[in-house]
Amino acid sequence: MRQILPVALFTVAYVCGFTVWFLAIGNLEFIVYVATMVVLMALIGTSLKRAAYPTSMLWALSAWGLLHMAGGGVPVAGAVLYNLPLIPIAELQGNVILKYDQAVHAYGFGVTAWLLHHLLTRHYPETRGSWTAFSLPLFASMGLGATNEIIEFSAVVAVPETNVGGYINTALDLCFNALGALIAVLIVARR
Repeated sequence: MRQILPVALFTVAYVCGFTVWFLAIGNLEFIVYVATMVVLMALIGTSLKRAAYPTSMLWALSAWGLLHMAGGGVPVAGAVLYNLPLIPIAELQGNVILKYDQAVHAYGFGVTAWLLHHLLTRHYPETRGSWTAFSLPLFASMGLGATNEIIEFSAVVAVPETNVGGYINTALDLCFNALGALIAVLIVARR
Protein backbone atom coordinates (compact mmCIF):
# COMPACT_ATOMS: atom_id res chain seq x y z
CA MET A 1 0.00 0.00 0.00
CA ARG A 2 2.95 2.33 0.63
CA GLN A 3 3.94 2.09 -3.06
CA ILE A 4 0.46 3.23 -4.10
CA LEU A 5 0.35 6.37 -1.98
CA PRO A 6 2.76 8.43 -4.16
CA VAL A 7 0.76 7.54 -7.30
CA ALA A 8 -2.51 8.44 -5.60
CA LEU A 9 -1.19 11.75 -4.24
CA PHE A 10 0.35 12.69 -7.60
CA THR A 11 -2.91 11.89 -9.44
CA VAL A 12 -5.14 13.74 -6.98
CA ALA A 13 -2.78 16.75 -7.09
CA TYR A 14 -2.83 17.15 -10.86
CA VAL A 15 -6.58 16.47 -11.13
CA CYS A 16 -7.25 19.16 -8.51
CA GLY A 17 -4.80 21.54 -10.17
CA PHE A 18 -6.28 21.10 -13.62
CA THR A 19 -9.83 21.35 -12.25
CA VAL A 20 -9.00 24.77 -10.80
CA TRP A 21 -7.32 25.75 -14.08
CA PHE A 22 -10.25 24.61 -16.25
CA LEU A 23 -12.73 26.48 -14.06
CA ALA A 24 -10.52 29.60 -14.09
CA ILE A 25 -10.32 29.67 -17.90
CA GLY A 26 -13.95 28.64 -18.35
CA ASN A 27 -13.14 25.34 -20.08
CA LEU A 28 -16.40 23.53 -19.33
CA GLU A 29 -15.63 20.77 -21.84
CA PHE A 30 -12.83 19.45 -19.67
CA ILE A 31 -14.95 19.53 -16.52
CA VAL A 32 -16.76 16.55 -18.14
CA TYR A 33 -13.37 14.84 -18.41
CA VAL A 34 -12.50 15.70 -14.80
CA ALA A 35 -15.72 13.98 -13.73
CA THR A 36 -14.76 10.96 -15.84
CA MET A 37 -11.31 10.93 -14.19
CA VAL A 38 -12.87 10.97 -10.73
CA VAL A 39 -15.08 7.98 -11.65
CA LEU A 40 -12.07 6.09 -13.06
CA MET A 41 -9.97 6.91 -9.98
CA ALA A 42 -12.77 5.57 -7.78
CA LEU A 43 -12.98 2.36 -9.83
CA ILE A 44 -9.25 1.77 -9.56
CA GLY A 45 -9.18 2.74 -5.87
CA THR A 46 -12.02 0.43 -4.87
CA SER A 47 -10.55 -2.51 -6.78
CA LEU A 48 -6.92 -2.19 -5.61
CA LYS A 49 -6.91 -5.25 -3.33
CA ARG A 50 -8.84 -7.58 -5.61
CA ALA A 51 -7.02 -6.54 -8.78
CA ALA A 52 -3.49 -6.27 -7.35
CA TYR A 53 -2.46 -3.79 -10.02
CA PRO A 54 1.30 -3.57 -10.47
CA THR A 55 2.63 -0.18 -9.32
CA SER A 56 4.02 0.40 -12.82
CA MET A 57 0.50 0.01 -14.21
CA LEU A 58 -0.87 2.56 -11.73
CA TRP A 59 1.86 5.01 -12.76
CA ALA A 60 1.05 4.37 -16.43
CA LEU A 61 -2.63 5.07 -15.77
CA SER A 62 -1.76 8.23 -13.85
CA ALA A 63 0.53 9.39 -16.65
CA TRP A 64 -2.31 8.87 -19.14
CA GLY A 65 -4.58 11.05 -17.03
CA LEU A 66 -1.92 13.74 -16.80
CA LEU A 67 -1.27 13.66 -20.55
CA HIS A 68 -5.01 13.97 -21.13
CA MET A 69 -5.50 16.87 -18.72
CA ALA A 70 -2.45 18.66 -20.15
CA GLY A 71 -3.75 18.06 -23.66
CA GLY A 72 -6.86 20.10 -22.97
CA GLY A 73 -5.37 22.63 -20.60
CA VAL A 74 -1.89 23.60 -21.71
CA PRO A 75 -1.96 26.41 -24.28
CA VAL A 76 0.40 26.01 -27.25
CA ALA A 77 0.59 28.39 -30.22
CA GLY A 78 -2.90 29.82 -29.75
CA ALA A 79 -4.51 26.40 -29.26
CA VAL A 80 -4.14 23.55 -26.78
CA LEU A 81 -1.53 20.82 -26.59
CA TYR A 82 -3.97 18.30 -28.11
CA ASN A 83 -3.73 20.15 -31.44
CA LEU A 84 0.07 20.10 -31.52
CA PRO A 85 1.49 18.17 -34.49
CA LEU A 86 4.30 15.91 -33.28
CA ILE A 87 5.47 14.33 -36.52
CA PRO A 88 3.79 15.48 -39.75
CA ILE A 89 3.39 12.03 -41.33
CA ALA A 90 0.28 12.85 -43.37
CA GLU A 91 -2.72 15.16 -43.53
CA LEU A 92 -6.31 14.01 -43.99
CA GLN A 93 -8.89 16.71 -44.67
CA GLY A 94 -7.06 19.20 -42.46
CA ASN A 95 -6.26 16.64 -39.76
CA VAL A 96 -2.53 16.17 -39.23
CA ILE A 97 -1.20 12.72 -38.47
CA LEU A 98 0.62 12.45 -35.95
CA LYS A 99 -0.72 14.90 -33.36
CA TYR A 100 -0.33 14.90 -29.59
CA ASP A 101 -4.00 13.86 -29.36
CA GLN A 102 -3.45 10.72 -31.45
CA ALA A 103 -0.33 9.75 -29.50
CA VAL A 104 -2.24 10.09 -26.21
CA HIS A 105 -5.09 7.96 -27.60
CA ALA A 106 -2.63 5.22 -28.64
CA TYR A 107 -0.81 5.35 -25.30
CA GLY A 108 -3.99 5.40 -23.21
CA PHE A 109 -5.75 2.53 -24.87
CA GLY A 110 -2.50 0.59 -24.93
CA VAL A 111 -2.40 0.97 -21.14
CA THR A 112 -6.06 -0.05 -21.07
CA ALA A 113 -5.33 -3.26 -23.01
CA TRP A 114 -2.47 -4.02 -20.60
CA LEU A 115 -4.79 -3.46 -17.62
CA LEU A 116 -7.50 -5.68 -19.13
CA HIS A 117 -4.96 -8.43 -19.84
CA HIS A 118 -3.77 -8.18 -16.23
CA LEU A 119 -7.31 -8.47 -14.86
CA LEU A 120 -8.24 -11.35 -17.15
CA THR A 121 -5.17 -13.44 -16.41
CA ARG A 122 -5.25 -12.64 -12.70
CA HIS A 123 -8.83 -13.75 -12.24
CA TYR A 124 -8.76 -16.50 -14.87
CA PRO A 125 -5.17 -17.79 -14.78
CA GLU A 126 -6.05 -20.68 -17.09
CA THR A 127 -6.28 -18.13 -19.92
CA ARG A 128 -2.57 -17.13 -19.70
CA GLY A 129 -0.87 -17.43 -23.05
CA SER A 130 -4.14 -18.21 -24.84
CA TRP A 131 -5.77 -16.48 -27.78
CA THR A 132 -8.44 -15.25 -25.34
CA ALA A 133 -5.85 -13.59 -23.07
CA PHE A 134 -4.69 -11.44 -25.99
CA SER A 135 -7.76 -10.94 -28.18
CA LEU A 136 -10.24 -10.07 -25.42
CA PRO A 137 -8.13 -7.21 -23.97
CA LEU A 138 -7.47 -5.93 -27.51
CA PHE A 139 -11.13 -5.77 -28.49
CA ALA A 140 -12.33 -4.66 -25.05
CA SER A 141 -9.83 -1.79 -25.11
CA MET A 142 -11.14 -0.77 -28.52
CA GLY A 143 -14.68 -0.86 -27.11
CA LEU A 144 -13.63 1.36 -24.22
CA GLY A 145 -12.01 3.67 -26.79
CA ALA A 146 -15.39 3.90 -28.52
CA THR A 147 -16.94 4.70 -25.13
CA ASN A 148 -14.41 7.52 -24.81
CA GLU A 149 -15.62 8.89 -28.14
CA ILE A 150 -19.20 8.80 -26.82
CA ILE A 151 -18.03 10.85 -23.82
CA GLU A 152 -16.40 13.31 -26.23
CA PHE A 153 -19.66 13.46 -28.19
CA SER A 154 -21.59 14.19 -24.98
CA ALA A 155 -19.18 17.08 -24.35
CA VAL A 156 -19.96 18.43 -27.85
CA VAL A 157 -23.70 18.21 -27.13
CA ALA A 158 -23.45 19.70 -23.61
CA VAL A 159 -20.90 22.47 -24.20
CA PRO A 160 -21.31 24.87 -27.14
CA GLU A 161 -17.59 25.49 -27.80
CA THR A 162 -15.45 22.37 -27.71
CA ASN A 163 -12.14 21.34 -29.17
CA VAL A 164 -13.18 17.77 -29.95
CA GLY A 165 -13.04 17.90 -33.74
CA GLY A 166 -15.28 16.35 -36.36
CA TYR A 167 -15.91 12.99 -37.94
CA ILE A 168 -12.37 12.51 -39.29
CA ASN A 169 -10.93 13.31 -35.86
CA THR A 170 -13.23 10.73 -34.24
CA ALA A 171 -12.26 8.11 -36.82
CA LEU A 172 -8.56 8.86 -36.30
CA ASP A 173 -9.02 8.61 -32.53
CA LEU A 174 -10.61 5.18 -32.94
CA CYS A 175 -7.76 4.06 -35.21
CA PHE A 176 -5.11 5.23 -32.74
CA ASN A 177 -7.03 3.60 -29.85
CA ALA A 178 -6.88 0.32 -31.78
CA LEU A 179 -3.21 0.78 -32.70
CA GLY A 180 -2.23 1.43 -29.09
CA ALA A 181 -4.22 -1.59 -27.88
CA LEU A 182 -2.64 -3.80 -30.54
CA ILE A 183 0.89 -2.66 -29.71
CA ALA A 184 0.28 -3.27 -25.99
CA VAL A 185 -1.10 -6.75 -26.59
CA LEU A 186 1.89 -7.61 -28.78
CA ILE A 187 4.27 -6.38 -26.05
CA VAL A 188 2.42 -8.37 -23.38
CA ALA A 189 2.44 -11.45 -25.64
CA ARG A 190 6.23 -11.20 -26.11
CA ARG A 191 6.74 -11.09 -22.34
